[in-house]
This record gives sequence, structure tokens and C-alpha cells, in this order.
Amino acid sequence: MAKLVPFKKRLKQVILISVLLLILASTSMLVINQTVESVGNNYIVNSDEVPNADAILVLGAYVFPNGTVSTMLNDRLTTGYELYEQGKAPKLIVSGDHGRKDYDEVNSMKSFLKDKGVPNQDVFMDHAGFSTYESLYRARDIFEVKKVIIVTQEYHLMRAVYVARALGLEAYGVAADKRDYGQAMKMYKIREIAARNKDFVWTNIIKPKPTFLGDAIPVMGDGKATDDK
Repeated sequence: MAKLVPFKKRLKQVILISVLLLILASTSMLVINQTVESVGNNYIVNSDEVPNADAILVLGAYVFPNGTVSTMLNDRLTTGYELYEQGKAPKLIVSGDHGRKDYDEVNSMKSFLKDKGVPNQDVFMDHAGFSTYESLYRARDIFEVKKVIIVTQEYHLMRAVYVARALGLEAYGVAADKRDYGQAMKMYKIREIAARNKDFVWTNIIKPKPTFLGDAIPVMGDGKATDDK
């Protein structure tokens, strides 16, 4: 019986330490989440107020197997097109996942904009925008953007603007929330807390390079340089 006392004491200590660590981790996550949200919000404006920039960056989202863009992506592209028509930037960058032959966000995005009447040379495709962090990193280093208007839904936009600013870009955000996205939005917002924490660590501590870099393709040039060969 005497031997059980030290064991119970150690067990209580382990449980107490575990609870304290959990509280500390949870608090840190919430503080980082609030920091990213607060900084991002400072630079989200409406389309009339956003200053002119080098390019409008439309971040990718799901594309159906037949090449049709999803509802959220449709709204991002439409918002990007409206900004382009307003003369807010001379070029558009569509950044998304084209890491497999059987899945291609960026060509579908470019086709959408071309169907709206945007000239081929004004749309640059970032085929390796596998994450928000990579899209912004590549906008800076591959497309040599210095001042950018980022377009996505607001829940995502705060993180995108934060990352861009942390990477040294003069970034502004215009939200593409053109409708109610239903119950799925609740899950997106929950997942976004983890994503904000990850990107905070990436931009401020780890600073990894994107999956792919390569030669510069200045956004002031011809978007046809990014077409599939």
C-alpha cells in the first residue's frame, strides 16, 4: 500500500503538468489566431478603396473534374475580374494546385477570366500555389510582385494578407464573399485557426522555401510565358 502513494503522487503530477501544457498550448493558439486576424483585418478594404497595385492575386480553390470552378472559386475570380475592370491592377495572377496531370486549378481559372474578356497576356498562372504561404512567396520571388491585391473569402483573406505582409509585400485584401456558403463555412473557420497558427510559425520562425521556385517571370511581362508548353 505504501508503494502506491508515490505512484499516485507522480500520476497527479503528470496529469497536472499535462493540463497546464494543454492550457498553455490552447492559449498560444488563440493568441496567434487573434494576432493574424487583427493584422490581416487592418488591410482588408472594399474594391473602391483599395489602392492600385502591380497585380491582383486570386487564390485557388476546388475545381471539378470537368474543369468547372467551384462556387467559392467562381466568386474569387469574379471579384478579381471586377477589380481588373476597375483598373486596380494591369495584371492578374491565378495561383493554385496543378501538381498532377488529372487536377488543374490554374488553367480553369485562366479560362474563366479569358471567357470574361481578359487578354491572355494579362493573366499569369502560378502552377505551384500549393498553399497560401507558397502562393505569396512565389508572388514575391517568381513574379516579382511588390504591391498586391489579394482576393479570396474573408475568413481566408485575413491569413493571406498577414502572410503577404510578413513576407515583405505591400498587400491589401478584397473579400470575395458574394453569397452564403452554407454549413461548410463553419468547418472552414474552425480549420482556419490551425492554418493561421501554422502560417504564423512558417513566416516568422521556420521560413521554408516553396515546393518549387525557379526562374523569375516578372508580372509586368507577358502572361503567356506561364501557359502550358
